[in-house]
Amino acid sequence: MKRLLVYLKDYKKECVLAPLFKMLEASFELLIPLVIAAIIDTGIGAGAGKGYIIKACLVLFVLAIVGLISSVTAQFFSAKAAVGYATKLRSALFGHLQSLSYSEIDTIGTSTMITRMTSDVNQTQMGVNMVLRLFLRSPFVVFGAMVMAFTIDVKSAFSFVVAIVLLLIVVGGITWISIPLMKKVQGHLDEVLLVARENLVGIRVIRAFCKEEEEIQRFAEKNRQLTLGQKRAGSVSALMNPLTYIIINLAIVYLIWTGAVQVDQGILSQGQVVALYNYMSQILVELIKLANLIVTMNKALASANRIADVFEIETSMQWKMASDCAETEDAVVFRNVCLSYAGGGEEALSDIDFTVKKGQTVGVIGGTGSGKSSLIHLIPRFYDATRGEVLVDGKNVRDYSEEELEKKIAVVPQKAVLFKGTIESNLRWGKADATKEELEAAVEAAQASDVVAAKGGLAGEVAQAGKNLSGGQRQRLTIARALVKQAPILILDDSASALDMATDARLRAAIRKLSYHPTVFIVSQRTNAIMDADQIIVLDDGKVEGIGTHEQLLATCEVYKEIYESQFKKEVSAS
Repeated sequence: MKRLLVYLKDYKKECVLAPLFKMLEASFELLIPLVIAAIIDTGIGAGAGKGYIIKACLVLFVLAIVGLISSVTAQFFSAKAAVGYATKLRSALFGHLQSLSYSEIDTIGTSTMITRMTSDVNQTQMGVNMVLRLFLRSPFVVFGAMVMAFTIDVKSAFSFVVAIVLLLIVVGGITWISIPLMKKVQGHLDEVLLVARENLVGIRVIRAFCKEEEEIQRFAEKNRQLTLGQKRAGSVSALMNPLTYIIINLAIVYLIWTGAVQVDQGILSQGQVVALYNYMSQILVELIKLANLIVTMNKALASANRIADVFEIETSMQWKMASDCAETEDAVVFRNVCLSYAGGGEEALSDIDFTVKKGQTVGVIGGTGSGKSSLIHLIPRFYDATRGEVLVDGKNVRDYSEEELEKKIAVVPQKAVLFKGTIESNLRWGKADATKEELEAAVEAAQASDVVAAKGGLAGEVAQAGKNLSGGQRQRLTIARALVKQAPILILDDSASALDMATDARLRAAIRKLSYHPTVFIVSQRTNAIMDADQIIVLDDGKVEGIGTHEQLLATCEVYKEIYESQFKKEVSAS
């Protein structure tokens, strides 16, 4: 929790001025019952006349105006601090999430990260705003009213003390029970968001399998759990107002009864009893505000703890300072590499050894779940090998700086991801200062010239997630984005799966003719996509079953031969 308070350090002035102005407003408010008592006792009871009453009313008016100005000023400073705090907190949280490795991101989950960035940050913002406005004001009015009551009549004021002690017990107990319940509510909100996100992303799959009703029921169940959690938390919080009302009203009844007796005996004046009643009413109002503040603080603290939990997750990726690489002809080397995912149990990769020379084209093939993507994810260091080492240009990837390694590798992932904007803005992710000629050359090599032309050129609009493009069009543009980068190592992770064979063949031919001659890794399920590679790595259940050319593997690797024959059965039978 303390870690989150640092984002308020730029708003120290606002954090001081907001409660100060609120207490200034409260000070004027505490004077009002005394003025009213004077009007009753002196202006009316003692017959001081209309002039005295008018002057007293003008004093009330001035107190109200000054109190209003103080309140508005306090609200301005508290809102400024709360909004600024939430902005900085959200930015820091987003930056922290960006620094995490794939392992940590997989563990946290997308829906949880979204909830932390939105709902939880909003709850903490509301908490900061309310605390700056009421955290000092309400107790100040409560104890100030009690002190003012003692100046009027000590005996009557003791009822204030008893009431306040009982109220503190009620508020403290409800707070202690509410915080863990609020945290559970936010956890249920994660689950609702997860289901909603899965349904929105996978709506086509859901409709294709006619699973709408089942998904509606699943969402309804998660929503029911969230509702029950909110009801439990709300039922506890809802006790705050009734219990405080009961205690305060009993205190008011006692005060009026004892006050009436003392007026009859001549101990107190009517104005003093009215002043005591007003002070008790002020305490009631402020304690109701304080009760609502406690509820808001409970939610804010629960959300803040959830955000703090994310900040406490340290990335497993530790980057070094930039340094020179030794001259070597090897582009990528795997030495006894093993990989285990967090909570994954068995190793995803075991004892991987191979060497790739600069400028070579390497094919990676294997059955589903054989570890193809896991293998190539180790090269740009999306994950760290649990044993062994991965070398790029003769240097362990762990010894690179983040920027240094990023410049050496261009990756086209399995899922073609584009961002809302223009085609040009998406391509410039590869190289921000690329010339128009470089962009056009990359588009041509990626066989995407027709896509760009159909969208009206590089300025053509790309919808969110590229929804206005087909799967093959998105894949070609993501390949073009990687080619713009002109990195020494190019990784194509099954990134041409939506392309027809002719387009795929033209794409691979264009990549071989690139002027900067990158080392290319092609991950594919299709043997025709990797048949011409300088070497092919065959994976099965996370282990290397064979390394060699197409002809060598047909002769020596049973796994590769089975894959090839399953795809070219007709040709093999005819021959």
